[in-house]
Amino acid sequence: MTDARSEQPVVWTIAGSDSGGGAGIQADLHTARSFDCHGCSVITTVTAQNSVAVTGLYELSDQAVSQQLNCLLKDMPPAAIKIGLLSNSEQLDAIVEFLKAWPKNVEKPFVVWDPVMITTQNDPLSTLTQKQSHRLLTLVDLITPNTDEVSWLSGIRVSDKENALTAASKLVNLGANGVLITGVEDELHDNEAIADIYVPKTPIYDQPYLTYLQTKVTTIHDHGTGCTLSSAIAAVSAHDYPLEDALTLANAYVHKGLLEAAGIGKGPGPVAHTRWPNNLKHFPNIRATNLPAPTSAFPKLSKSPSLYPVVDSFEWVKHLLQLGIKTLQLRIKSAPTEAVELAIKRSIELAHSYQAQLFINDHWQLAIKHGAYGVHLGQEDLQTVDLEALRSSEVRLGISTHSYTEVLIALQYAPSYIALGHIFTTQTKEMPSKPQGLERLVRYVALLKPTGIPTVAIGGISKARIAKVKQTGVNGIALVSAITKAANTEAAINELHQELEAAHVD
Repeated sequence: MTDARSEQPVVWTIAGSDSGGGAGIQADLHTARSFDCHGCSVITTVTAQNSVAVTGLYELSDQAVSQQLNCLLKDMPPAAIKIGLLSNSEQLDAIVEFLKAWPKNVEKPFVVWDPVMITTQNDPLSTLTQKQSHRLLTLVDLITPNTDEVSWLSGIRVSDKENALTAASKLVNLGANGVLITGVEDELHDNEAIADIYVPKTPIYDQPYLTYLQTKVTTIHDHGTGCTLSSAIAAVSAHDYPLEDALTLANAYVHKGLLEAAGIGKGPGPVAHTRWPNNLKHFPNIRATNLPAPTSAFPKLSKSPSLYPVVDSFEWVKHLLQLGIKTLQLRIKSAPTEAVELAIKRSIELAHSYQAQLFINDHWQLAIKHGAYGVHLGQEDLQTVDLEALRSSEVRLGISTHSYTEVLIALQYAPSYIALGHIFTTQTKEMPSKPQGLERLVRYVALLKPTGIPTVAIGGISKARIAKVKQTGVNGIALVSAITKAANTEAAINELHQELEAAHVD
């Protein structure tokens, strides 16, 4: 059976056909290709439409829908499925029964449902009732209604953020696994005038919801916006990115598509289909309820991080400083006892005498107290740390990230560097996320390069891998086992330096 998670994963779109090419199946297939996926189509309804109006609506039978689904499943199982227009209850029943009967020997795909009811021109497309639609809620991973659609699904009129959160919570209580409400005009921060609000069944990053803010694009050429967003989420998920990253990248893709959209017929033109988002100006500003407000920029590093060992004792700090290491991190994961404070204090004092960039992991209060050069924090630490106290102490700040979403959150605090990981499987600590790999690292580095904020790769990087990691353009490479478990530390450091110097960076 075909591997649905190959280099070009398979994405199914179950939706209506738009003869004008701007929405539905056509928009979904364009989007799948933009994200290097192979798109397959299950057509529910054939529409006769152009950019001005819908003049015909021809619903396929539930048998026709089922046969398309079963035919594809035998040969081209999906990594992700996008569901769009379902014109009637019979079609919905066919989808529900198909998903319920998913074969145990075939990996379940990610499923996103865009509950389309009307066209951009306000032409009705479906006869589904609210109660009938609720049957699909528990079988999909995410629904992506706009404010009108979520009002219909929940029975709560949504006009602002407060209403949106209430409606999303109701749908979650009814069994939805996640709700992304699009186009909420409530968060008016500076020029940001449009919000997508994601409410998951299980809090993410300990947050009950995330808000994706964008500058509102003034254009009439927005045909297929919802179709494109949901199919982009499916396509990114097919590449095995976490859901929050699928939302982030899809948001950026649609925003760029709206900026570049142009008319083709006499009416609204379709969202432009570009490529994988790679420019920060297209990405949303992500707000979380439990994170502190952004601060002014943290001080810059004195020198590029380059080879960046991470060790767990004063003895290791002393040894590495004596061997000429200029950037390193002291990571002691135990509670701040007297012994821990003494190790931190002695390490900071010694690093100052060597004019080295020593970062203290987690223990930021002790780092401030003893005048540390820098502090390194994980994403979870941002919820409890006093960032203003760090900033006023002129401490450098490094922040760990494991996804596009975390990179964007970290950027709000203008840190001294951003750590990207874990790149490969690591044995030094348990990780809740999957290894990023070199392809994703290349994308993160390229995205961050214009900011001027240095990047550090971390996680499972050995001598054999260090050259390839360096070739991605990262400014520093954090190492643990490659140094601490080496038979000869000095020889290992010399060899690692040689590998770095020999690595060719484009």
